[in-house]
Amino acid sequence: MKAFMRLTVVLFVATLVLAALPAHAQGILPGSFAGWSGSVQAGIAQPTIYNGDKIGSMPAERIQAAMKEYGLVSGENGAYSRGTETLQVNLYKMKDPSGAYGLYSFLRTTDMPRAEFTEHSSTSREHALVLAGNLVLEVKGQDLQKNSAALKVLVATVTPHAESGLLPTIGDHLPTKGFVDRTDKYVLGPETLNQFFPLADGDWLGFSQGAEAETAKYRLNGHEVDFVIADFPTPQTAAKKLAELQKQFNINESKSANDSKGAGSAKPLYARRAMTLVAIVSGAATKKEADAILDQLESGTQITWNEPTFEFKEPGIGVMIVGAIMGTGVICLFAIIAGLAFGGVRLVVKRATNKVFDRPDQVQVLQLGLSSKPINAEDFYGYRK
Repeated sequence: MKAFMRLTVVLFVATLVLAALPAHAQGILPGSFAGWSGSVQAGIAQPTIYNGDKIGSMPAERIQAAMKEYGLVSGENGAYSRGTETLQVNLYKMKDPSGAYGLYSFLRTTDMPRAEFTEHSSTSREHALVLAGNLVLEVKGQDLQKNSAALKVLVATVTPHAESGLLPTIGDHLPTKGFVDRTDKYVLGPETLNQFFPLADGDWLGFSQGAEAETAKYRLNGHEVDFVIADFPTPQTAAKKLAELQKQFNINESKSANDSKGAGSAKPLYARRAMTLVAIVSGAATKKEADAILDQLESGTQITWNEPTFEFKEPGIGVMIVGAIMGTGVICLFAIIAGLAFGGVRLVVKRATNKVFDRPDQVQVLQLGLSSKPINAEDFYGYRK
């Protein structure tokens, strides 16, 4: 009995300790999967866990600024082996699925075609990426396509820990003609934007005003151009931002190469606004060349302030009088028909049988006594015994 009590106390304390640990400290990556064993530390396979505030400890320093803008919460990395083969696995936990999608697009390269692990996953011979909710799983190794079955097991282990949510839709507005596959990058901050669309230092596009952006590359007439599309909260914000950009840069050839106000923007940029969207093309030789992309721009937002509305018109006095007469006639006709039907049914039933309406044994008549003739209830219907 005492041994049972001690065991119960130990289990209770262990439960409290595990519950008190932060969720990210408990780890998501498994110690082993599908025959792959994790690195052994103190006799236990344990991936390394790092906090989002200590981005400097992450293996890839190039993505540190992007990690901050996409909203890194925590991460894990671990080394796995199976015989002579090795895998390096990184798991990034973001604050929401939008940030995870942005990081996924940031890490994906053009040599990584779509994979079948999840809806958004891609792989090459030595690099695999999987987006699952607010988690991004990155795997590096040799012949990953040969080990796709083992990677599916790893993805199935990680996916239940993901938080689902809506993904960005701005990519749906990217023009399709001339698009270079797998060059689209979802962007949430200036540091990341300037890695793919370098134009100026700082937040020149307006992320502080609620913008989100998507960059991509397009091939026109044998050369590539850069493209960025930004979505703003309102059409007014987008119009204001485009006006600011036209003052700051050489937008749509509004400034000459020698214009001092256009410093740093001698290279022409071509831009267009569609409702809440602002699109910019850099690297096009002529406006006509840029229009081949910008003409495809469409906004899913529709404002219909000029739609026709219902207008109430009061009918004329003549129409109102005729309507009143006709309505009264219909009511009177209905009253006559209802009265005849009610009285007719009573008379027919009374003549057919004397056991339904006004039965003699149940009819009571008040008599004033003005004459000596007795009152008979059957006299009302002309009956005679």
